[in-house]
Amino acid sequence: MFVKFDSNAGGFTMSRDIAVQLLKAMGHSGTIPSAILPGDIPHALARLKSAMDASPGVSLRTAVKDDQNREDLPVSLRQRAFPLIDLLTRAAREEVEVMWR
Repeated sequence: MFVKFDSNAGGFTMSRDIAVQLLKAMGHSGTIPSAILPGDIPHALARLKSAMDASPGVSLRTAVKDDQNREDLPVSLRQRAFPLIDLLTRAAREEVEVMWR
């Protein structure tokens, strides 16, 4: 199952399990669907970045294969958080909300 993040600043889709983990890291309950208002984004973004700094070595296995399909490549939680951090940064700059469903 997937979660779609959407805003006037952009959007993307990610795995539900990872999305909930990242939402909780930014101080949200992890409820889907939900949203964050523009005034709350800077604090949530700071919490998310802080959580990523606290766990830089955490890697998760992914189904993406290397060029020769030999093995799964590890993907860190920090890498998985990048699209959300980017979207929240743009949404804060543009002062728009971010929704997810």
